[in-house]
Amino acid sequence: MRPVPLAHGFCFGEGPRWFEGLLWFSDMLGENVHTVTLTGAVTTLPLPGHRPSGLGFRPDGSLLIASTEARRLLCYDGESVTTVADLADAVPAALGDMVVDRHGRAYVGSQARAGGVLARIDPDGSHAIVAGDLDFPNGMVITPNGDTLIVAESIGRRLTAFTIAADGGLGDRRVFADELSGPPDGIALDAEGGVWAAMTLANRFERIVAGGTVTDRIDIGDRVAIACALGGPERRTLFLLSTTEAYPERLVGTTDARLDAVTVDVPGAGVP
Repeated sequence: MRPVPLAHGFCFGEGPRWFEGLLWFSDMLGENVHTVTLTGAVTTLPLPGHRPSGLGFRPDGSLLIASTEARRLLCYDGESVTTVADLADAVPAALGDMVVDRHGRAYVGSQARAGGVLARIDPDGSHAIVAGDLDFPNGMVITPNGDTLIVAESIGRRLTAFTIAADGGLGDRRVFADELSGPPDGIALDAEGGVWAAMTLANRFERIVAGGTVTDRIDIGDRVAIACALGGPERRTLFLLSTTEAYPERLVGTTDARLDAVTVDVPGAGVP
């Protein structure tokens, strides 16, 4: 598989999501959210004063955006951006990746290197800590039946699964895959239960199945893998976000991040 360049000229791409024929992603350091078509046409939602990361869509189509340093959950309804929840006093570190379930509940990670947490924000803006003691929680996916959440723990080099209770709580914590070849960042789930993960320091994307076996990989040379998403026709397009440096603060003011795309055999599943 050879990825094809789709878009470039942004600073640090994060949180890709496929929705209504577009790939949406954050430019965290550029303070923007972009959309990209399958032909590479780009539009931009400026978010001055925010460093957006995780994205997700509510059932009504509105876009939820995690504002990292402000530790707020934002909502874009197509016209304006408002604050849904302020988590500054509830979480130990900046916000990162996010996934939104079919009920409109957002799960967002607070990225402490040790003692990281997952917060759940309900549609009415109320919030609760639903998981703790995570080693830098990053990308997240929810399975098609809505009963399992998988989160990447970057510092822990593992993927961790939780059962989602009817009330949105998380329990039955267990290891999905451990001792990974690099710190996992953004992840995507496919229809056979495989998880594509961006292996930042390993300079590649890997498809990992439960237990930790790697069944496929995409090497990207000297570039740093940041995040991925499955979308496009039949959700067989794997979108790959990469950049030139694993540590975001070293990239402020640069425009070397890139979005590539490659067709895979197994389509995406679960929350897009």
